[in-house]
Amino acid sequence: MTIGSTSLGNLAKLRHDVRRERVSSWNKKGDNQDHLILEPYEARTIYNVEGAGCIKHVWMTLASVEEYYARKVALRMWWDNEEEAVPSVEVPIGDFFGIGHGIVKNFWSLPLTMSPRQGKGFNCYFPMPFSKHARIAVTNETESKLTLYFYVDYEAYPQLGDDYGRFHVQWRRENPTVGWEDPGRSANGGLGEVFAVPNLTDEANYVILEAHGKGHYVGCYLDVDCFSRQKNDWYGEGDDMIVIDDEPRPPRLHGTGTEDYFNAAYSPQEEFNTPYHGLTVYSGTEEWPWRGKNSSYRFHIEDPVFFEKSIRVSIEHGHANNLSNDYASTAYWYQTEPHLPFPFLPFQELLSACLGRITEKAMRTLD
Repeated sequence: MTIGSTSLGNLAKLRHDVRRERVSSWNKKGDNQDHLILEPYEARTIYNVEGAGCIKHVWMTLASVEEYYARKVALRMWWDNEEEAVPSVEVPIGDFFGIGHGIVKNFWSLPLTMSPRQGKGFNCYFPMPFSKHARIAVTNETESKLTLYFYVDYEAYPQLGDDYGRFHVQWRRENPTVGWEDPGRSANGGLGEVFAVPNLTDEANYVILEAHGKGHYVGCYLDVDCFSRQKNDWYGEGDDMIVIDDEPRPPRLHGTGTEDYFNAAYSPQEEFNTPYHGLTVYSGTEEWPWRGKNSSYRFHIEDPVFFEKSIRVSIEHGHANNLSNDYASTAYWYQTEPHLPFPFLPFQELLSACLGRITEKAMRTLD
């Protein structure tokens, strides 16, 4: 079976041997209690399907009394009987649907949205094919009960073709990034002295994705909680670098600045959304234009980045990695199996306790 195109040009094409299916949280008793309740630290499988198919749409909404609940609930997915310890998707649930920092708000892109009311309607349109089996689990990593409503809309096929990669999503965080800038150097020599420092490798960069296998990278978003040690707290002089199949450094896909990779320009200070790129969170003020939480996305849907053996996607944290800030990211890609193990998700230690803690401490040193 070939997965059908979703373009308007092919919408009228009749397809054969395809069955529309759905798994949802509707109450089988027929009353209006169409949700699941997850107890504190409870893991629940919400989708468990045998056979071949492709998930085409996931909708969820959650309710919790916990602050930052969107970063304290884990979403995991497995394809074709993967081992329990190596899911292909492992990410905080809010981050999966397109915004980090534990923030829930309205935004839209082509593959991901947070929709009204106040961004609580989570939607994903990335296709997720499987040939034998698919499973999705949600884990409540909070100390309170979690209410979960969901739809998983999918197509079922007699069989799936051999030329489809499996959908992968990986979350990473580095808090703080290890910067080298001396505030005195910046003040005495000016930023020109800092910007003259060369960096022709990706060794000290913040890593967004590192994968082995054959596949294609289809995008990411980046969260920066900015508490840089310089008066000018603009974080975006860092270049993106994409190394394909372990090619020599500097790689052929080498960018010119953080906002440039995310298709904006000149240190943006306003939020905006488009199908493929946008800035969903901006927390600066007139006095401190980029201080606080910032989030940008870039989806390579029209221009996926192909790799035969490996890929490493990284970005400098400030020019030549001079700045120390809180970086987190979510990467989306397709590849053959098996995949590399993912970094550990340190939920309560980093996601809850450190939200804002290091930022507030560092901000006080600037005032």
